[in-house]
Amino acid sequence: MRRLLAVEAQGVAFVESLRRAWDAGDAVLPVDPRLPRAAAERLLASMRIDDPVDDGDALVVATSGTTGDPKGVVLTHDAVAASAFATSERLYVDPDSDTWLACIPLAHVGGLGVVTRALYTSTPLVVHDGFDAGAVETAARDGATLVSLVATALRRIDAALFRTIVLGGAAPPPSLPTNVVTTYGMTETGSGVVYDGVPLDGVDVRIDDDGTILLRGPMLLRCYRDGTDPKDGDGWFPTGDAGAIDEDGLLVVHGRADAVIITGGENVWPDAVERVVRAMPGVLDVAVVGRPDPEWGERVVAVVVPRDTTRPPSLDDVRAAVKRELGAWAAPRQLAIVDELPRTSLGKVRRNEL
Repeated sequence: MRRLLAVEAQGVAFVESLRRAWDAGDAVLPVDPRLPRAAAERLLASMRIDDPVDDGDALVVATSGTTGDPKGVVLTHDAVAASAFATSERLYVDPDSDTWLACIPLAHVGGLGVVTRALYTSTPLVVHDGFDAGAVETAARDGATLVSLVATALRRIDAALFRTIVLGGAAPPPSLPTNVVTTYGMTETGSGVVYDGVPLDGVDVRIDDDGTILLRGPMLLRCYRDGTDPKDGDGWFPTGDAGAIDEDGLLVVHGRADAVIITGGENVWPDAVERVVRAMPGVLDVAVVGRPDPEWGERVVAVVVPRDTTRPPSLDDVRAAVKRELGAWAAPRQLAIVDELPRTSLGKVRRNEL
């Protein structure tokens, strides 16, 4: 029976555990070591860690560490290999002269993809326990030529030290160094599948009538952990993102069609944060929104109606509560105190008015 093994996704130890699991025919669920214990336990339960996996399954990757009910994306070895080779071909990776640096969270597909493409293509790999600007620059001076980063991290290093930087996560800044390649993809696509607006070889892109981006290719998920397959009968996956093909034939992504906030490369769902803040003793009501931020891409903002207007909760209190339940990246960076939230007749918050 093929097992699903939960492995803490940090450092060289994760890579070694991944190798052993794959050699034994098992699949791996990368677990973010930054998750609070309660969130990690919910993750293991929702990913059905005790249930077997199918032959050929390589990974089960959670779509989010911040929601109460994340989806588990099942990626096969064939899909992971297809992603690794297509990416390496586009980036002109040479295992004899290049070295990958993994320094962003390995539980997310951006960081995980660095590890898997290095393993599949036998490209040298350096793994850090987390992002540290000084350590990243030192690794580059010591021979690392390729790295995957989010915009926040990119701003903190000398980009010229690397041959190529793969940039994912939040929307890229308007001006980028010439060695930076922007990517578009998600957990269900096994990492980025569109580079600088151009699909990788073997990847098809289509814009539906409602403006939704659809993707198709060999690196897409087999199914979700519950067995459901989001692809249609022709293999098209609806991303939930809005976009268009411009006059040059390049994919332009307008943004999420839903309310997800992407801050520092991390996905934060407002509902999850709202549940935590709303449970605080001094909070009567709350809405969480994302606002543009030059450092983080978007910042998480909590708009709170206090129970006692003379004693509203502080930003420090709100951040501490969210950190305990969801993790530091989901904690609001701004707090707005209001008398009431604008709502529709059905009780839904009018987020565009906040």
